[in-house]
Amino acid sequence: MAEKNWYVICYDITEPKRWRKVFKRLHGYGTRLQYSIFRCRLTKVEIEKLRWELEKELTDEDKLLILNVCERCENKTLSLNRPESWREQDKTFDFA
Repeated sequence: MAEKNWYVICYDITEPKRWRKVFKRLHGYGTRLQYSIFRCRLTKVEIEKLRWELEKELTDEDKLLILNVCERCENKTLSLNRPESWREQDKTFDFA
């Protein structure tokens, strides 16, 4: 069985028709985190196939970013959407 890795895939596509095609393609591969950001757990063959499929849809003006995220980093990744959920940093000094 092939080893799977985590990937974060982000895209910036201004044309709505192309955006929908890329969205639908990614929806079958992973979980949507934000408007144009997906998280996928794929083998090397699957990520290359996906990248090839996406490249057919994209033009020179479109942007695509694929980040390989190690297992340890993925476990530390937070997905939070409320300001109150952010931890406060310890104060090391105060301004007078």
